[in-house]
Amino acid sequence: MLRLIPLGGLGEIGLNMTIFECAGAMMVVDAGLMFPEDHMLGVDFVIPDMSYVRLNKQRLLGVVLTHAHEDHIGALPFLLRDVHVPVFGTPFTLGMVRQKLEEFEMATPAGLHVVSAEQPLRLGPFTIDFIRVGHSVVDGVGLAVHTPEGLVVHTGDFKLSPGAFGGMSTDIDKFARCGEQGVLALMSDSTNIERTGATLPETRIEETLSRTVAESPGRIIVALFASNIARIQMMADIGRKAGRKVVISGRNIEASVEIAKTLGYLRLAPGSDVSIDLVQDFPDDKVLIITTGSQGEPMSALARMATGAHKQIKIKKGDTVVLSSKFIPGNERAITRIIDNLYRRGAEVVYEKIADVHVSGHAFRDELRQMIDATRPRYFIPVHGEYRHLVLHSRLAQEAGIGPENILLAENGQVIEFENRVGRLHGSVETGRVLIDGKGVGDVGRAVLNERRMLSEEGFVAVTLAFDEATGIIVYGPEIVSRGFVFENETGYLLQDAHCVVLEVVEELPPETPHRIDRIRSRLQVALRQYFFFTIGRRPFILPFIMEV
Repeated sequence: MLRLIPLGGLGEIGLNMTIFECAGAMMVVDAGLMFPEDHMLGVDFVIPDMSYVRLNKQRLLGVVLTHAHEDHIGALPFLLRDVHVPVFGTPFTLGMVRQKLEEFEMATPAGLHVVSAEQPLRLGPFTIDFIRVGHSVVDGVGLAVHTPEGLVVHTGDFKLSPGAFGGMSTDIDKFARCGEQGVLALMSDSTNIERTGATLPETRIEETLSRTVAESPGRIIVALFASNIARIQMMADIGRKAGRKVVISGRNIEASVEIAKTLGYLRLAPGSDVSIDLVQDFPDDKVLIITTGSQGEPMSALARMATGAHKQIKIKKGDTVVLSSKFIPGNERAITRIIDNLYRRGAEVVYEKIADVHVSGHAFRDELRQMIDATRPRYFIPVHGEYRHLVLHSRLAQEAGIGPENILLAENGQVIEFENRVGRLHGSVETGRVLIDGKGVGDVGRAVLNERRMLSEEGFVAVTLAFDEATGIIVYGPEIVSRGFVFENETGYLLQDAHCVVLEVVEELPPETPHRIDRIRSRLQVALRQYFFFTIGRRPFILPFIMEV
């Protein structure tokens, strides 16, 4: 029996992680994170609940990675803290993983092992062939997983458009050879199922970016994903042809550039790049800066430039800023805020909505159909998408001739089971989202988020009281302080009247009342919230601090 168990990535963009189980053994494909949604106040990022993996770690043979994006490798450090298994990936992918583990001051005891499209990997009952795929990061692969039940193809993140920069294109012929062997199940990227046609070739944006550089009178600042090495190479080549020095700015992009240069994926002409500390030594029209911050990240180099906080680069009239990336859903507000600030400082801003400065790394509808036709799977499993993407991708599979009974539309935690080449959804395992806040892992849940939301929307009122332990008489307070609630100098009467509410609650509970302190604390929260809502229509968070001395 073969079991496929998605722990993340089905019903959301991010958190990609899937378990393969067969013959008592287990392997994990990817371990990604997701950036927090708007309501996750204070949360740094989100990872899948990996409890099932930890409970069965003695059966885990390894982790196989498809590519180096955060939504596929970002949760790996949290897995490797508890589970010591080998990690397998292509050279650039492992280079980014190594950097990430160094940031967490950890190493994987079982090691990082390089794989290639030319050499199969054997892990217990699984034999994995790696298939080159074109994406927005170099060294991406799909997987052809040979199991005792049959061949399972996992596309990874891919696109099929021609004109891939640097020759990094999807090996559709190898996927088709899998189809000739007979594919039990196809697990296919669903991200862009809503977009008709096919992705634009990289040559289209190369023309736009070249023209933008040629027509700009001052400095060019290009913001993109640190892992998009092909785009960095493109911009470096465009800058060199235009006679501009290339400057790399930002800790993450500097690290990925060094990894790519070491591995031979990025080639900068001698003397074409300079340190950011020397940028002032060159005329504005001879400078091209490549940086991060295209998603509005508050601490990124571009964000600091936009607010005037960057040490070396101050945005000014004549500068042209290019955001060469897609606006990821949920980041729009932060991105538009940066764009506004750039305009305020006199820059021209070029971005996806007004010019062809980015092409997607994910296949459009026609390309997704081509993948189904090439592999001709018995069963179809849509992955990597929000739930509507999975549904629409399932319908495309039906149009391609796959019967509805052979389409396994699963959600995170549901078990996809194959026995005697018959597939079904059968049972589930524990999964969900774990919130990471600073060094805390999973200690922020729904209750804490609700409290943070209330604090952000209504503010809080703190009440401090001290009682004599022997007599139960108030010896200090009540002192009432508010933050984010009202201007005390304008509505001070509210807090003055609140004193009376506090004293009334205390008087209702004489010193001999059992569990008096706890009951006072509870009643104060209810009474004050009712009072403030009645008088001003707001429900601040009430924080009673009560002690006995």
